[in-house]
Amino acid sequence: MKKGSETVKRIIFGHVGACIILLCVVPILFIGHQLFWGFEIKVDQTPAESLEEDLIVVGFSQLGSESGWRTAHTASIQQALTKDAGYFLIFNNARQMQDNQIKAIRSFISQRVDYIVFAPVIEDGWDTVLQEAKDAGIPVIVTDRMVNVQDDSLYTAWIGTDTREEGKRAGRWLETYLEQKQRQTEEINIVVLKGTIGSTAEIGRTKGFGEIAAQHGNWHILESVTAEFTANKAKEVMRSMLRRYPEMDVLISQNDDMTMGAIEAMQEAGVSYGEGGDVTVISFDATRDALELVKEGRINVDVECNPVQGAYVAEIIQKLEDKELVEKRYVVEENIFTRENAAADLGKRTY
Repeated sequence: MKKGSETVKRIIFGHVGACIILLCVVPILFIGHQLFWGFEIKVDQTPAESLEEDLIVVGFSQLGSESGWRTAHTASIQQALTKDAGYFLIFNNARQMQDNQIKAIRSFISQRVDYIVFAPVIEDGWDTVLQEAKDAGIPVIVTDRMVNVQDDSLYTAWIGTDTREEGKRAGRWLETYLEQKQRQTEEINIVVLKGTIGSTAEIGRTKGFGEIAAQHGNWHILESVTAEFTANKAKEVMRSMLRRYPEMDVLISQNDDMTMGAIEAMQEAGVSYGEGGDVTVISFDATRDALELVKEGRINVDVECNPVQGAYVAEIIQKLEDKELVEKRYVVEENIFTRENAAADLGKRTY
């Protein structure tokens, strides 16, 4: 009986021991082949450990994907910093959250990238993380929107558009337009759809247009409301504005996506707009879809904000690689579009 009992124990514990060993060993083997339970398991590696040594590693944090303009801006940088061109690009989408961008930049620092490129959500709040990048010896290139830091040596260069001048261009166009229509002495009621509060585009375009508007006592900005650079929010805000301000003469919309949403709201409300309409529409960005509406006369004027900035980023990096001096600011070329010249540019528009 005792002998039988011992035999049973050996069998049971022998199988249990074997099972324990199998449970410990088999998953390790499967993980090594990325096949554990049918799921692919990826092990994060520092990029420098898995790349060819001659590739320049760039960490790029994009603030989000809120508009067609933003998509074009991202594509421009991705197309400039390709492997064929000698780069390995690590891309991060911050989804409109500054905290996400700060985490991404710190991740780039820990991965020891060669360069950091980012388009900031807002201007303030970057001093600490950029100091960390400087301490790590990593050059930082700011693109599109600007940063407001106490020490501008925290970043190497900025590439973008002159948003204040864009606002002024919109104001000067309105001056000329009203003169042509012989309405320069009329009371002009204006509403403004603003972008993300605190962003460079919102700050610059608001200040620029405001400077021109201040020269005209008969121009009245009834209200300025943020629609966060999105079409859906703009449609919602515009519906409310149309109810409050039936006397509206001019819409200033700080990007094309908001303009699209505002136009939908006006259509639904039966309000005429564009050339020959009750509301003059001034937009910014000059994306392909918006220029089609300019050509049709549904948008009166579109002030360009050029998103094609990737070539500038690559040029700056190459100069730094060659130990050459770079400028602190690079302003990209831009235009202003009305019905007269929109069609000619559509054929070469890449965004």
